[in-house]
Amino acid sequence: MNRFLFLAAALCVAVGCRTLPQVGQTPQQPKHTLNYWLYLPDAYNQKPRERWPLILFLHGSGERGTNLAAVLKHGPPKLANEGKKFPFIIVSPQCPTNQWWLAPDLNRLLDNVAAKYRVDKDRVYLTGLSMGGYGTWTLAGTNPERFAALAPICGGGDPAIAPRIRNIPTWVFHGAKDKAVPVQKSIEMVDALKAVGADVKLTIYPEAQHDSWTQTYDNPEFYDWLLRQRRK
Repeated sequence: MNRFLFLAAALCVAVGCRTLPQVGQTPQQPKHTLNYWLYLPDAYNQKPRERWPLILFLHGSGERGTNLAAVLKHGPPKLANEGKKFPFIIVSPQCPTNQWWLAPDLNRLLDNVAAKYRVDKDRVYLTGLSMGGYGTWTLAGTNPERFAALAPICGGGDPAIAPRIRNIPTWVFHGAKDKAVPVQKSIEMVDALKAVGADVKLTIYPEAQHDSWTQTYDNPEFYDWLLRQRRK
């Protein structure tokens, strides 16, 4: 059964969502919305008492807009759409045109999904590429208590957030030949985390340019590492 669904998350006080087919709707028009793809594991309905780990995936700047199909271009949503089976719930929102990832919107989206689906709140993982890598650092620094692991890919952040996220296991990825976002951006964040005693590791692909995400998301070891992490 295909568990890859389109939903519109209404980011307002009375949160609702629409699916294909429609299963629910907020009684008022939301002021802000994020469209997103939702993947549920095949066994989700077969195990009604089980709670599932969740991956929040943040795409790059090229996938912004109103065409949700663009979000399927890279990363876990791409792989799920191609038929790969995951033991995670995967939430893949789309950032609106000419905007950046905003922590309040993403937190409301996570609240909405956690209220509607059986999410293991101790195993919520955050990852993203390029603009989504920046978004990963920013959202983690804003709400560090929420995440069990971080995996920013070819992004950058503010090293000052390191003390706030020091307790979150973090695996950082970057291409050595990246001309869009210099690898130094990731190195700076990793050095800041090491300075405060964080559990952090860095993978630099020697021949990769900006696309350091394909090797990362195609690697089964990456998902095994995520599953070993629990919120502290």
